Amino acid sequence: MEDWLLFPHPVPEVKHRATEANAVGVRNWLWIVAALVFLMVLVGGATRLTESGLSIVEWKPVTGVIPPLSEKEWMDAFEDYKKIPQYKELFPEMDLSGFRFIYAWEWAHRLLGRLIGVVFAVPLVWFWATKRLPSAVKPKLVFILALGLLQGGVGWWMVSSGLAHRTEVAQERLAIHLIIAAFIFSSCLWVAGGLGPRRESSAHDHVGRLRATGLLLLAIVFVQLFMGGIVAGLRAGLVENTWPLIGGAFIPPVDALFPKEPWWSNIFDTPITAQFFHRMIAYVIFVLAALHLIDAGMNAGGRARTGAVIVFGHIVGQIALGIATLLLVEPPYAGTPHLLLALAHQAIGMAVLAVATLQARRLVHDLEA
Repeated sequence: MEDWLLFPHPVPEVKHRATEANAVGVRNWLWIVAALVFLMVLVGGATRLTESGLSIVEWKPVTGVIPPLSEKEWMDAFEDYKKIPQYKELFPEMDLSGFRFIYAWEWAHRLLGRLIGVVFAVPLVWFWATKRLPSAVKPKLVFILALGLLQGGVGWWMVSSGLAHRTEVAQERLAIHLIIAAFIFSSCLWVAGGLGPRRESSAHDHVGRLRATGLLLLAIVFVQLFMGGIVAGLRAGLVENTWPLIGGAFIPPVDALFPKEPWWSNIFDTPITAQFFHRMIAYVIFVLAALHLIDAGMNAGGRARTGAVIVFGHIVGQIALGIATLLLVEPPYAGTPHLLLALAHQAIGMAVLAVATLQARRLVHDLEA
């Protein structure tokens, strides 16, 4: 008689434990990838703040992993940098030591991007080949891989915009580069959040509304991150360093916000307008998060309520950091302390995306039929 007839119960149980262990392994791998993307965004922010992004004027996906090693190679790379407008107009007094500093930031940024590609692709092939991936997860992981490949091309597309006629990269390309990184980060968390055992729903009433507000909040956080990229690209945080007023009013005059035609182009091209929209979106996020918190507190419990509290707390902290970054741009706070404050603002922005993603995924996963 076959073994499975003699022992009918342990076999499915063992298979279940193996399936659960596979899901946990895939989930932990995606957490690691997400952590690396988080670090990548911070290194990218530091690269932007230190004006280092244009220090490497060539795109060599494979051989570019090796930095200059000899004095001659360093001088050749420096001479290439001297040909672009940024050096001629902003840093004509820069010496080789200064160039090495900015080169190190951009090289580290690109190296980390390559590392993330390897850390994602190699385990993906292994999990797939050994049949450890749930079928529903496979297309999602292929989508994330495609986003990663796209991100490499977009990164060079962004850098190339600052090599000929500008002293910095185009702000809209910077924002697109940032938002793709955010999508990759959020997607890894979303897929990871759906792996593992399903838990009982902790919501009692109005579960559809909780889910809708959670998803809406996540969508607006993405919009805000895009606007943050525009603000960074325009250096819009260096103008109108007052709060809660901007340009002497809570809502500046129309001619100050929309001096160019078409009107919508000012959102992406006019510093005060970009900063104004960045502020207004923050207020919308705050109100929506507060309503979500009240709703979860009244109509849910457990993880749904706890998640709403965590999301709201992160958003309050992020707004406070944003205000501090804006107000402390002037001496004696400028320089390294302000750079660290700006990086902290960016880090908490990604943390807001993380908790908003996990809250939305939790509501979808726990509350779906």
